[in-house]
Amino acid sequence: MAIDKNSNGFTFGFAIIMVIVVGAALSFTAMKLKPLQKANEADKKCMDILGAIKVDATRANAKELYEKYITKSLVLNVDGEVIEGDAFNVDVRKEFRDKTLAASDRNYPLFVANVEGKEYMVIPMVGKGLWGAIWGFVGLEADYTTIFGASFDHKTETPGLGAEIKTPFFEDQFVGKQINYGGKLFEVTKGAGSSSTNYQVDGITGGTITSKGVEEMLIRTFGIYQNYFNELKAAEAAKLQAEAEAAEQAALATEEVEETVAN
Repeated sequence: MAIDKNSNGFTFGFAIIMVIVVGAALSFTAMKLKPLQKANEADKKCMDILGAIKVDATRANAKELYEKYITKSLVLNVDGEVIEGDAFNVDVRKEFRDKTLAASDRNYPLFVANVEGKEYMVIPMVGKGLWGAIWGFVGLEADYTTIFGASFDHKTETPGLGAEIKTPFFEDQFVGKQINYGGKLFEVTKGAGSSSTNYQVDGITGGTITSKGVEEMLIRTFGIYQNYFNELKAAEAAKLQAEAEAAEQAALATEEVEETVAN
């Protein structure tokens, strides 16, 4: 029986077969590429974390440098308490998008780095700009207050306006600024030359909504980590006090021995 290639049946049958074949090919390709995509995403995350502590990395050496400089990672809950979890695999952007996820169920990763003998804390964060999500990584010095480095990114902000949050012009302002735990945590002011305190940076002229999105992201995120950092400060202060008291006791004991010998 000859097949009528001009018939509707042949056309539909051929189309169905092609859809199945192409779909299967695409599915197979996607499965094969998935491990590579995940590896690329992991390398990019390593680069972003390292960027907050001013370590330049490429996809080729990102993992190596991450393992060299990141000495510890942990996960906090909304109250700033340490909980179980893999910090690197926490997707803060995915959790932020999930409106069904309660605040108490969100995870807040923290990365501790050591660069040339100095310790830094790297905090990932995510917020909302004018057209979509914005995110970033901020590195704090060992005083848990001074910003050492910051990097921000987006996908949908307006070029020349809100998109400027990912440029050195905006990011470099954060270096040396401080988290004002005694008052307002941080502020992104309106336009160039408008910041005047150690917890302010200039916003982007014409990109007010995105700038304020960065501010909201910083304040909300720093507020979570503040409790944990305050506990670390208290523990360090108690340790110094104990060491001082021990040194004083040792000095007194030495004096008593010297007086006994002298007598």
